[in-house]
Amino acid sequence: MIYRTLSGTNLDISVLGFGNFPFGADWWGRYEDDEAVAIQDRAVDLGVNFFDSAPTYGDGRAERLLGRTIRNVGRDRLVVATKYGYDIDNSNVSAGSHREKRQDFSPTFIERDLEASLKRLGIDCIDLYQAHNLKLPQYTDDVAATMQKLVDKGRIRAWGVALGPAIGWREEGYRALLDHDADVVQTVFNLYEQDPGRELCELCQRRQRGGVIARVPTNSGILDEEFTSPDHKFPAHDHRKFRDRNWLVYGLQKNELIRPMAEQVGSSIRAFAFRWLLSHESVVSIEPNLLSIEDVADFAAAADQGPLPAALMRELGELYDRDFDLAEAAHPCDLKSSVAPGGSLRSAYEPLDWPVPVEVKEM
Repeated sequence: MIYRTLSGTNLDISVLGFGNFPFGADWWGRYEDDEAVAIQDRAVDLGVNFFDSAPTYGDGRAERLLGRTIRNVGRDRLVVATKYGYDIDNSNVSAGSHREKRQDFSPTFIERDLEASLKRLGIDCIDLYQAHNLKLPQYTDDVAATMQKLVDKGRIRAWGVALGPAIGWREEGYRALLDHDADVVQTVFNLYEQDPGRELCELCQRRQRGGVIARVPTNSGILDEEFTSPDHKFPAHDHRKFRDRNWLVYGLQKNELIRPMAEQVGSSIRAFAFRWLLSHESVVSIEPNLLSIEDVADFAAAADQGPLPAALMRELGELYDRDFDLAEAAHPCDLKSSVAPGGSLRSAYEPLDWPVPVEVKEM
């Protein structure tokens, strides 16, 4: 396993991260408690030390399951992350729903939410605490001040934002890093949906601080080769039924274009996609859906293969910028935005064209 230090902190994080959201919803099937804990424990055996949860995942269930793994393997072996901002006790949205619960980012709620998470996890300090799907209208100086207060009290070690729920929210990521000196931004980032992830990586490199956590690294199953037909029918509980159909139609064609490249370096397509993310120095951890012990072993092996060659990365970048030489409809889905008219904007790379002050925080 490869470990990376989250720049500006003393957290050493496994590049393969375990987001245990699937154990808080039935989108990928129902897991019994012992089954879920066994998968988590096996990940630790294979070198995974970074586990990422949230109260809203099953209204606390995922955190409680992570707490069992913490007790099984020992607190000192893990870097524990969770999130805040959804009021699971005062919401009429059921666990596992595709609708968002009521949010609250007030200092009072944040501190109460933290104490509840610590109790469910059975620990006294969160290593990485993330604002869950925070939007620009919710950004206040109180959020950053509360995070610093919790760091000073020893209740958390580092903090950041988890962008979502959909892909996008570039402005939120920029503001977290530049205005509030956040330690990390978590976002949708994969070979077929590269923006705004690559801009956020460049921003971390420019300021020599912070890092990016990549979620949805296999493009919602496309790069897992989960689908064989553009006519695939999704069951009612599957969130991917909401995706633009072109995502599936052209995703399958993109797979065939990159397959020879993956074979050239001895990787499956999903291992190739993992290694592509690993080739970005500011990506500190990658969180695929680890739905079985076999998935854990497969991605752990991909991590062992290391980054892709620089020449191949350049070739892939050029291919992406040309939409893989497919039709305009093959362009990645629009990005959600808090500032764009209509709430979305065309997916595109936005190069950094302004100086970023370098300030490395001592821990």
